[in-house]
Parts: sequence; C-alpha cells; structure tokens
Amino acid sequence: MRVRRVMGIETEFGLTRPGDPHASAVHLSGLVVRAYASGAGPGRALQSGAGWDYADETPLRDARGYEMARALADLSQLTDLDDPATANSVLSNGARLYVDHAHPEYSSPEVLTPRQIVVWDRAGEELMLQAVHTLAQGGEQVRLYKNNVDGKGASYGTHENYLVPRQVPFLAIAAGLLPFFVARQVMCGAGRVGIGQFSQEPGFQISQRADYMEASIGLETTLKRPIVNTRDEPHATGEKHRRLHVIVGDANLCDVANLLKMGSTSLVLGLIEAGLAPELELADPVTAIREISHDPSLRHTVELVDGRTMSALDILAVYREAIEAHVGDAADADTREVLDLWDGVTGDLAIDPLRCAGRVDWATKLAVLEGYRRRDGLQWDDPRLAAIDIQWSDIDPARGLAARMRASGRLTNLVTPDEVAAAVINPPEGTRAWFRGQCVSRFTGQVRAASWDSVVFEPATGQRGLRRVQLPEPELGSRADIGALLDSVEGVEDLLAHLVSPEG
Repeated sequence: MRVRRVMGIETEFGLTRPGDPHASAVHLSGLVVRAYASGAGPGRALQSGAGWDYADETPLRDARGYEMARALADLSQLTDLDDPATANSVLSNGARLYVDHAHPEYSSPEVLTPRQIVVWDRAGEELMLQAVHTLAQGGEQVRLYKNNVDGKGASYGTHENYLVPRQVPFLAIAAGLLPFFVARQVMCGAGRVGIGQFSQEPGFQISQRADYMEASIGLETTLKRPIVNTRDEPHATGEKHRRLHVIVGDANLCDVANLLKMGSTSLVLGLIEAGLAPELELADPVTAIREISHDPSLRHTVELVDGRTMSALDILAVYREAIEAHVGDAADADTREVLDLWDGVTGDLAIDPLRCAGRVDWATKLAVLEGYRRRDGLQWDDPRLAAIDIQWSDIDPARGLAARMRASGRLTNLVTPDEVAAAVINPPEGTRAWFRGQCVSRFTGQVRAASWDSVVFEPATGQRGLRRVQLPEPELGSRADIGALLDSVEGVEDLLAHLVSPEG
C-alpha cells in the first residue's frame, strides 16, 4: 500500500469589499474570476465566458445506489446547471476557477501525491492574490480569505477528492472513514473562535466545519451536511472508479496539516480497500465530531457502540497501527513522509498541542490568540479575537497573519516559492490535467469548454459541430502519454486528426 492515488482539492474562498458589508458576494466572486482570467496573460486561462462541459455531471446520484429526483433537490444541489451569467474559467495549470454559489472557488488539478496537493493548492492562493491585485489596479478593493466560516452562521467548503476503485462497497468506505474523519481534525483542523454555528458560545475550537456537520452520511453538501458525503459523480469511467467527495475538512494554510489531511486519508482508504480498516464504530459520530472539536486540550473521549471510550488521538493511533502493519517496510518516499509527519504531529499533540505551532493550523492560531489574550487580558467573547480569527486567513501577506508567518518562516514550508510559482502556470505532469492545461495554454481561442474528463474544441472551419475529446481515465493524458504528440502537431486540426481512431 502506498499513499499515491489520484486526488484533488477544492477551496471556496470567503470574500468582502472593505466598507461595504452589503456588497453582493456573487457579484464580487464574478469580479475575482474575471480579473484572473483577463489579467493572467495570454494562454493562462480560458476567458470567463467559456463554458464548463456539464455532460458527465451527476450531482444527484447517490453512492448508496439511487438518484434523487430533481424535483426534490435543493437548488444548491443542482451543480450541473449551466448558468451563462456565472463566471467560469479553466486554467493553464489544469485547475477550474469559477463562482460556486456565492464564493470564488479554485478547484485544483488532479495530482498523484499529497505533496503535489500542497503545491497546487498553494498555487490557488497565489493566483487568487493575483486577481485581487488586478482588481486593485482598477480601483476595486476585494479581500479574500482561505477559511470556512464567516462567524455569522455561514459555512463554505474545502472539498477533497480521492479516486477509489468502484469494486469497494461504498458502505464499507463510509464505515471505515467515519471514526477517522471524526478524529482527523486534531491533525488538520483550521481552528475557530466561537462555539456553535453562530458562534453563540464563547471559546475556541479545533475545526471550522465540525459544528456544521448534521448527519453521519448523506448526499447534501450545503444543508444537512454529512461527515461522509455520498455524491456519486466519478468524473471518470464509472464502471471502474468512484470519486470520494469529502466535505468535512477545513481549508489549511499550514503545509504540514494540508499534506497530513490528504495523505492520511489516502492511506486510510488503502486500508479500507484492502479490507483491513480497524473495527471502530462510534455511538454518535455527529456529537463526537463536535465534542472533539470543542476540546483543544484533546482529553475528551467519545463513546463507541461496544461501550469503550476513546480520545481522538486514541482513534488515530489505532488507524496508524493498522497502516504500519499493512505497509511494513515497503513504504515509498511519499508514504514515509506522511507517516513521519503523522507520528511527529500526534506525538507532540499528546504532550502539548502548542508544540505543533507552525505545522497545524489550529494549534498555530491558538498560540497567536493566547498571546493576544495574555497581552490585553481578552476573554473569548471579545470581538477583537473574532476579528483576529478572520484576519488570520486573509491571503494577502500585507494583512493576513498566516501569510505573514509563512513569509517569515514561522510556518513550516514543505514547498518552495518557485514550485508554487511554476504551479500557477503549469499543470501536474502525471494526470490528464496535463492535457487539459496544455490545451488551454496552446489553443486558448479554440477551446470552447472543458471539464474534468473532457476538452471541447470549437467547430472546424466551415463546420458547426463542436469537437469533444473525452478523458475518462485520470492517469491518461499525462505528459508521458501525449507530450510528444502535442509537441509535434501544428494545431487543433492536426491534433484531433491524430486522436481520432482509424474506425472514427
């Protein structure tokens, strides 16, 4: 077993216009997307009027074996509706940048390792910052926040995606993941001032999303949010693959926590695929995820159906032991990196969570907030602490506390600025994202639309029909697969002529 698998991450950014609390979030989100698409330079993005190819989207299909009737769905669930008024772009790095409900969302390209997730997720922060600067040059002030709550009752997502073999029963996946997701937050929660969805109780908690989880398993993502989401939308060959869509996680600004979030989940999925998931069943997962989040001391225990009680670190230790037994001495470098960080972080959390400052978001944020509390004698209900919480996640290093700490070396950087800068422009080479991104950069004006599993070209001269290239296998379309062909063709017509089989 190894950590490598096709994975990706989506981040909805919070946003404000200074001095205008009633500004339309949808309007501002559109400005951000259009600003990047227009200001990034030639070949960096499809213009925001380009379409998204919704042909293979199935947001109402449930992995438990049925599909919700559209008439019964909440409007927010109909993510396959093409709204021409909504800004949408596909980028040369293979990512999607668009308006998701009332937030600008950066959906990373598909990558193969947790370290690559960190690189292309950081690239998303960088290109969002470029959009903010482009708007500022035109006199429009917008601030973007990489967080998941606004402190007023609203929550927005950071969603993870993992490719899983279709043959693994979904209910086995759900059962294996539930205890892990309840406990995982201590390694990768983003931290939050306030308890409850409306921060109605003073205090500090580990996770931004825990209070918004209202079901153990379910299809919804914006209401009745589940710890395990059942959306069955593979964006790949459905007979072979599932795309596990995870909505329980937080947006991370610490590289170590981000890598651990994705890497540990991939390894637990490996256990489940091998039929070796620990036999743990929580008595009440929804209550447990909130209670663990509300206890930064990490001493709280939750009840299992067999009568045992375990802390989050106890639960993680059981998973870690099972992974060690399964991996043995065969761990490759990417897997070993995840395991070493897992051991280091949980070991320090067990001694004193503040020892993880710089590696784990919530511990770092708590250390900063405790400094303000000691200096100014602040109580947890002081609005200045809530303001610091928001300022923490401002992506602009001129204001954002985490961005400043990263720039000054007080956050552990796992990737270099040069790697991030390259990932703003270039797609990962090992997946179909490479073909998608290369089509954007090489044939910008001739790409009508794209999706995770397709690129749609404009009609040929004198013709009316669009030309759709399907990419159903996420690991095909890589640089190794198609780089030589792309370098050899003289244009779209030549490329498509080579891609069409002799049988047509």
